Amino acid sequence: MLKLISWNVNGLRACLQKGFQDFFQAADADIFCLQETKMQPGQVSVDAPGYHQYWFSAVKKGYSGTALFCKEKPLSVVNGLGIEEFDAEGRVITAEFGNFYMITVYTPNAQPELKRLDYRTRFEGALKAYIRKLCETKPVILCGDLNVAHQEIDLKNPSTNHGNPGFSDEERAMFSDLLSSGMCDSFRYLYPDKKDAYSWWSYRANARTNNTGWRIDYFLVSEDLKDKIAEASILSDVYGSDHCPVELDIDL
Repeated sequence: MLKLISWNVNGLRACLQKGFQDFFQAADADIFCLQETKMQPGQVSVDAPGYHQYWFSAVKKGYSGTALFCKEKPLSVVNGLGIEEFDAEGRVITAEFGNFYMITVYTPNAQPELKRLDYRTRFEGALKAYIRKLCETKPVILCGDLNVAHQEIDLKNPSTNHGNPGFSDEERAMFSDLLSSGMCDSFRYLYPDKKDAYSWWSYRANARTNNTGWRIDYFLVSEDLKDKIAEASILSDVYGSDHCPVELDIDL
């Protein structure tokens, strides 16, 4: 059984001051993926004995960035999608293991008034094509902050947020398209009707205390892996970021 964890830390340097190291060690995950590290190589270090570490930082300082920690050394690791406009933002790391690919992703935010929707749409198209290509070789597990609440059940106030970044018709349709191309949302596969299950809360208006949140952090797996899912969890009692970690336990 593999234990996989994904967490948008919203700045690893800040998160390290808020208990990240304790959670990392207690979690004892086989693979631990990060998004929005907001750091350059060498700015901080994580005490992670027994783990292989892989980092992909944005060119712009204090922005975006991903990281991947794994106990088993991957067969190969690739940073990015091979497309400069996306790779400059450090959004994707792929680790290849014997019987699957592990991808950590930080999907671009569409921004207020959807002013970055075109960029995001191009990113999503490139990511989907990339995943399809990998799936020709072996199954894929993708995790990360995908910056979209897929269905109304995935956020507290769907009616007032309709059309906003993360809940626009365009973004939701792209997520549906990704699923229809052969990926499975592990949490909804196990819990299709579970309400009030969120992974991100605004820092405003006591949103986390009131659980006024969004589920925008995911583990997606290739369709041929879905019957191997043992558990999919949202670790909402873990603090340190405006996101909480999400976990996938899978029998591979």
